[in-house]
Amino acid sequence: MSTEKTAKIKFYSGEEIPLELHKVRIVQKLHLVPIERRLEALREGGFNTYGLNTTDVFLDMLTDSGVNAMSDNQLAAMMRADDAYAGSQSFLRMKQAVKDVLGKEYLLPAHQGRACENILAYTYVKPKGGIVPTNYHFTTTLAHITEYGGKIVELLYPEAFQIASSQPFKGNMNVEELEALVKEVGAGNIPFIRLEASTNLIGGQPFSIANMRQVRAIADKYEIRLVLDASLLGENAYLIIKREEEFKGASMERVIKEMTNLADIVYFSARKLSSARGGAICTNKRDEYLAMEPIIPLFEGFLTYGGMSVREIEAIAVGLYETWDESMICQSPDSIAYIVNELTKMGVPMVTPPGVLGAHVDTGAICSHVPQSQYPAASYAAALYLISGIRGMERGSLSNQRDENGNETYADMELLRLAVPRRVFTLSQLKYVIDRVKWLYDNRKLIGGLRFTYEPPVLRFFMGRLEPTSDWCEKLVKQFHKDFGDSL
Repeated sequence: MSTEKTAKIKFYSGEEIPLELHKVRIVQKLHLVPIERRLEALREGGFNTYGLNTTDVFLDMLTDSGVNAMSDNQLAAMMRADDAYAGSQSFLRMKQAVKDVLGKEYLLPAHQGRACENILAYTYVKPKGGIVPTNYHFTTTLAHITEYGGKIVELLYPEAFQIASSQPFKGNMNVEELEALVKEVGAGNIPFIRLEASTNLIGGQPFSIANMRQVRAIADKYEIRLVLDASLLGENAYLIIKREEEFKGASMERVIKEMTNLADIVYFSARKLSSARGGAICTNKRDEYLAMEPIIPLFEGFLTYGGMSVREIEAIAVGLYETWDESMICQSPDSIAYIVNELTKMGVPMVTPPGVLGAHVDTGAICSHVPQSQYPAASYAAALYLISGIRGMERGSLSNQRDENGNETYADMELLRLAVPRRVFTLSQLKYVIDRVKWLYDNRKLIGGLRFTYEPPVLRFFMGRLEPTSDWCEKLVKQFHKDFGDSL
């Protein structure tokens, strides 16, 4: 398995652009439909980008979950899958990969990352509730913990909420507040401390190993288990190599092991970590394994497949080893940095420094004329799709959930995430994204708000339906034709 490192590749022209370190051998047709059809598609989908069909989407930047490009080795491995209900050799190969890459002996498979969250919350939160400190919540994590009577407490340093910043590790947990919280509520009321690599909802921002060591020290002092969400572990490790002095020039293998060795329990969405659809929980502590083991057959399937296809299990095993390959992992964060840096030069407010998972547009600033009660990030997502065919994802107040009294809760940031899955987009497509985002920024005053016509009680951003509060979409169409004529 390749563990080759990358060096910055310079162009004679002086341009700084990401160079694809792969070749494309299978292609999939895309569709760029006229703007009038895109408006119809928005209406049909309830002005929610989750409601769009891919035949109406040009560049799908909704998420990196389950849509990263698999490698040739992963696809080949799927052909040797041992399709057995119990005792599958495919599972044993995945178990070995988890031991080699993540350094964990015991493995519990699950059908995806949120299933892992459910198992953790069911095992550790449900018995008596409690408070889960985290560097920042993720939507499904919050839903599972609150469903079982727990509460999330987010502990970040103030710079994490500064949109434009030079702070390299905005995902660091505030260790002073963590210790104060433990003293206030008591260690017995904290089922676990959760660190997310990297913090999805504040712009895909990483944490440092130095910070994780500090969190580990507090966990040890008060005998609290430390849980690592490793879904974006590879990218967090890559940015550690680029930004943390102690690990400059280190191998991906070393950095990943350093992080996972600090955690009692590691769980991940394989849809992100290893470019295949599935998930898992792993640990070196047998008592933790045995506490969760009975839940797998109840919710997921038998212990050697956990609700996954064995073909996916084979692909996960190969994908885990590929996280050691810096030349593969770098493709997404380097492309994200290219988008962010180019748009920042053009004056478009972006989350900086560039993080992982996607380029994050500061729609709170761009749509400052749209009140949070009208979901500015969701409005921007609809507007960007309308004028470009690019499907991004709202990461703002629409992604929040109402409080126990039914009151709206507003996000700390109103962001539009443009996910950049590994090895999926070409440079010309990234340039198209930059061009259309800049045009929409120049015409931002035309964007209006949205309101719900159907609001689900849980995870409303998935299935909710909305409508514009005015005729602002028609005004955008008119301006588009004025500037682009009959261009798609």
